[in-house]
Amino acid sequence: MIHTSELVFFSAIVKAGSLSAAARELGLTPPSVSKRLAQMEQRLDVQLFNRTTRRLSLTNEGELYRASAMRLLAELEEMERLVSGNRSAPKGLLRVNAPLGFGRTYITPLVSKFIKNYPDVEVQLQLTDHPLNLVDEAFDLGIRFGALPDARLIAHKVAPNRRLLCAAPSYLKKHGIPKVPHDLTRHNCIVLRQNDVAYGTWHFSRGRHTESVKVRGALSSNDGEVTLNWALDGHGITLRAEWDTAKYLRSGRLVLVLEDYAAPPADIYAVYPERQQMSPKVRAFTEFLSSSFNQKNAGASQKSSVW
Repeated sequence: MIHTSELVFFSAIVKAGSLSAAARELGLTPPSVSKRLAQMEQRLDVQLFNRTTRRLSLTNEGELYRASAMRLLAELEEMERLVSGNRSAPKGLLRVNAPLGFGRTYITPLVSKFIKNYPDVEVQLQLTDHPLNLVDEAFDLGIRFGALPDARLIAHKVAPNRRLLCAAPSYLKKHGIPKVPHDLTRHNCIVLRQNDVAYGTWHFSRGRHTESVKVRGALSSNDGEVTLNWALDGHGITLRAEWDTAKYLRSGRLVLVLEDYAAPPADIYAVYPERQQMSPKVRAFTEFLSSSFNQKNAGASQKSSVW
């Protein structure tokens, strides 16, 4: 039977990155940590870590054990909170997953402000190109855009966010300005390959009328910053989230195209597994995000940008 102390011990080694650092964290000697880990591995009949003279790295079995350990410890923490009835004081480890570009630009500075307000919360922020499975990877909360495919998650909208069609003035001067969505088929469109969405198909609506356009172009990437830079360089028309393009639209480096047509929104959500619905740390962080984004929206022009 696996004991909670073993899960905590294993997680401490993973977090510390070495046996000596884990020993200092746990208040033990390095030989005792090494001996206890060896006993764990012997009992499980698997090797959890690859050991070198300089560092530790998880084996495949170790990765599976880590994911399960994080999930079990989170569930135990939640059970303790429910039993004790302590719903008011946010504390403990908060694991957050966010998109790479948006996370770096917006979530990272908000985390810095958040922990100043809640010193008993420890935030672990994981920025990734693709959204992680919050349940399987034992994350407390994720930042997502648009519709959510996972019914196991609860979503709280923290900010509105439009998808905008735009291009550099130099491109439009050379190739003309599209008047209706179908005109895009004659333009060089810079496409973002992301999240398994139908590649190169852009959707638009105007009143009750909806239209899907299969676009093409010489350039595409799975990195939003790359596609945006290509648009800034005048290579074509791109469809990007407002948070990504707002400053360039304000400065005039990019110009809105087909303003009368709306693309599907990319509203920003804080999402979390059902078990975290009443967690003080999740609730506090979600409310902090909403408040911060609302303050940012308050002083911005609704016409050009909400950022």
